[in-house]
Amino acid sequence: MQRAAKCTLRQDLSRAFCPSSVRNGRAVKRVNSSVLCRRYSILPPPHDEEEKAMLDSMLRVDHAGEYGANRIYAGQMAVLGRTQTGPLIQYMWDQEKMHLERFNEILGEHRVHYWACTALLGKEGAMACTVAVEESISEHYNSQTRTLMEANPERYTELLQLIKEFRDDEIEHHDTGLEHDTESVPGYLILKTVIQVGCKAAIYISQRI
Repeated sequence: MQRAAKCTLRQDLSRAFCPSSVRNGRAVKRVNSSVLCRRYSILPPPHDEEEKAMLDSMLRVDHAGEYGANRIYAGQMAVLGRTQTGPLIQYMWDQEKMHLERFNEILGEHRVHYWACTALLGKEGAMACTVAVEESISEHYNSQTRTLMEANPERYTELLQLIKEFRDDEIEHHDTGLEHDTESVPGYLILKTVIQVGCKAAIYISQRI
């Protein structure tokens, strides 16, 4: 009974987070509530310590990226939440919340902090930050997909599905950022480089925790 109530709550949250609508000319997909409600036994039992270390490292990196993205969107909403850009940032943040929740249940929380100052640059600065972060995260999801496909795609079917789903969301966020004049931000390339260096540093640390 308690399990059913929890699933019902998550279905309500998924409808609130990802309503079926069109934003910026792009169809918004609903969260698959059946996926949200299942238990997260997506990892096969590792054959040996080497495989365990590989999977642990991948999931720590993914969690760190999603945690960082959540902190960035939280900071942006604090500054831009009441502006015209607020609903779009909220929509992308809601997807990141779902991603982070999934990794929290799979792995447990690893604290990798980012800051809110990019939102002080205004809408374009916030979107420039989004482009930089989502580009870094999607690149790592692609790298992990290649690694798992080369290792044994049938063994990692569910993990691959999860990574590909989240990668597609990150690419959508990246493209949305580009649609909002990010490249017009003064010092855009410098800002993007600094943010991506921070992402790589966070990923490096998370791989070695």
